[in-house]
Amino acid sequence: MEYNVIIEKDEEGWFVASVPEIQGCHTQGKTIQQVLERIKEAIEVCLEADGKEIIKPMKFVGIQRVEVATS
Repeated sequence: MEYNVIIEKDEEGWFVASVPEIQGCHTQGKTIQQVLERIKEAIEVCLEADGKEIIKPMKFVGIQRVEVATS
């Protein structure tokens, strides 16, 4: 199975990866390579924990950055 993975970089320079299709499935790493290895492990763990629940990957459409003014 293939899953969409979103990777962001936090304020301390760590890469943070999450899988939108699987609630609570995320990890972090110091490099892109490390975070990709870790997210594969995290996906396996999350799927095992979900048991028989069927998780269907969503079709990737795109990412858009939106700015919102705060008061």
